[in-house]
Amino acid sequence: MNVAYDQHSASSVRGKMCFEEPMATHTSWRCGGTAARFFEPADRQDLVNYLCDVGSETEILWLGLGSNMLVRDGGLRQTVIATSPGLTRLTWIDEQVVYAESGVTCAKLAREAAAHDRAGLEFLAGIPGTVGGALRMNAGALGGEIWSFVETVETIEPGGQIQTMAASAYVPGYRNVAGERLSFLGAWFRLPQPADGAGRARIRQVIAERAETQPIGKFSCGSVFKNPPGDFAGRLIENSGFKGHRSGGAQVSVLHANFIINDGNATASDIEALIDEVIAGVEKATGVTLETEVHIVGMPPVSQPKGGQR
Repeated sequence: MNVAYDQHSASSVRGKMCFEEPMATHTSWRCGGTAARFFEPADRQDLVNYLCDVGSETEILWLGLGSNMLVRDGGLRQTVIATSPGLTRLTWIDEQVVYAESGVTCAKLAREAAAHDRAGLEFLAGIPGTVGGALRMNAGALGGEIWSFVETVETIEPGGQIQTMAASAYVPGYRNVAGERLSFLGAWFRLPQPADGAGRARIRQVIAERAETQPIGKFSCGSVFKNPPGDFAGRLIENSGFKGHRSGGAQVSVLHANFIINDGNATASDIEALIDEVIAGVEKATGVTLETEVHIVGMPPVSQPKGGQR
């Protein structure tokens, strides 16, 4: 990790500022190019200080666990700000309301709710991401969605200004949310229903079902495609003959066709090419155009001139 400071850093910053940081070490697909600037704030005040220093013109890409992101091999020109592990405060306001900063993992929030005997968030135990990312995409599973429990959110602007917004200011949809301010610093969740002592057992069930049906332990991003209305992306991909299909080091999982795994040698270009193949193939076979759930960011690799570099 190349730790240094330039005009994009501040003397008051206490976290890690890195340059040309390999994003393969920060994404669950374990591939992709470098980030021009990569900042891990020590805590929320460190983040505010940094954003105040660099100003509102700096383009920011927010990163949680990198579990829903494909960084192209050409890398990122934006400043990447990683919310974990610095923004991980988790506090109960009262018996029914818990506040979680954006870097808290979904699994930890689920376990915390179960430990306090509050029901509703058990489905988060199977989502490999953070609260910030879950809010941005309205993460859901097993019939539950995170925005069903949001009471208030806290957002932060590129210049460091913090705003508190009611959940009513947003319109949650399927794997997205619409609103004016979408850089989430944290949220307050209201959990009115008691778990009746069954929260931990439900979490164990969620984890067990996930292990049986998904390629856990492989380099993947989770579900690659959104489910089309009234159907499942995995079913369409499998029925179109793409289960196990490969492109370079990338392969459609033989366990769950809506997962693409990196066998350890895949480039981001391999994965993106396979995504494109699946979209085209499913559309040809079924007439359905799949939409990606994963966010594809960054620049393609610079092509080498024929005959090698001169």
